[in-house]
Amino acid sequence: MNLREPLHFIRKALSPRKTWNVAVAMTSYGLSRLTRRPFAWGVPPVLMIEPTNWCNLRCPLCPSGNGTLRRPRGFMDPALFHRVVDQVRGRALMVLLWNQGESFLHEDFLGLVRYAAAAGLYTMASTNGHFLRDPDAIVRSGLDSLIISIDGATEETYRQYRVGGSFEKVIEGTKAVVAAKRRLRSRTPIIHFQLILFRHNEHELAAARALAVSLGVDKVTYKTAQVYDPDEAARFLPGNEAFRRYDLDGDAFRLRLRAGVHAGPPVVPNRCRTLWLQPVVNWDGTVTPCCFDKSADFVMGRLSGDDGTLAEVWDGGRLNAFRRRVLTGRARIDMCRNCTEGIRSTYAEQDLPRA
Repeated sequence: MNLREPLHFIRKALSPRKTWNVAVAMTSYGLSRLTRRPFAWGVPPVLMIEPTNWCNLRCPLCPSGNGTLRRPRGFMDPALFHRVVDQVRGRALMVLLWNQGESFLHEDFLGLVRYAAAAGLYTMASTNGHFLRDPDAIVRSGLDSLIISIDGATEETYRQYRVGGSFEKVIEGTKAVVAAKRRLRSRTPIIHFQLILFRHNEHELAAARALAVSLGVDKVTYKTAQVYDPDEAARFLPGNEAFRRYDLDGDAFRLRLRAGVHAGPPVVPNRCRTLWLQPVVNWDGTVTPCCFDKSADFVMGRLSGDDGTLAEVWDGGRLNAFRRRVLTGRARIDMCRNCTEGIRSTYAEQDLPRA
């Protein structure tokens, strides 16, 4: 196994105080599972912060791209971002700079990256690769990891999902960032190619890897797709069972939640580490439990303006009440029946040789 990224994470993100915060948060999660009563100690070790929920593409399974997102669109105020980062500075490990939208559309996205990196947070961004316009600035920003969603190894397969996108532009942007890393003698950002496995691209695993190697990318990740109804399942889910997170039965599909043979429907476990480790702060300052709450149906608090702190939300009444629901009856929450807690959502990750 290539330890390039884990070793970089350890060097960048870990400290005695941060390690203690992770231990405290995990202990509170374990105690909560044992007692079925919510305890939330420390600060979230990981934050997902949404710079924007606007996107330039129209991907058919993405609420932002297909028009089904039921919340206002906008861009995060940098002052709000700074406040949130300052509240976890020195104790949190990492910030994930995406949710619903293309983060590089934010006019000061690299400024957000620089601020989080200067605060000692490991910074990770996800992009569709169309706005990698200043590769030198990207490399110098302090961005640690960059996920480029490619979802196809050829123009033909790419355009079947990345509607409105340009395969050539993604390839050229990737080349530019790789070249900037070499020119500036930087090991970061560590670049991931991400391929969501669909029926139309499931034959391209080897081709995607070969493409990534040829471009000098560091890693390639093959993810399983999330669908919401039988029509989407029939259209998009791969034929290879190993490439799916769902079992198919005629027109029905259901998450593969429990291994082995058993009678009755799959059991949805009453647990969720994300509620103790990684909340979402949306562009407008609303805090939601996780990235599966795409339309912010479960707002746990608001950090906009000068009101509210993340600590108040993290151990507040709304979020603890939601944690209690998950600990005692997670299957009764629609969102939780189609999430990745307790299942394998990544088919494989491969570290690639240095060019």
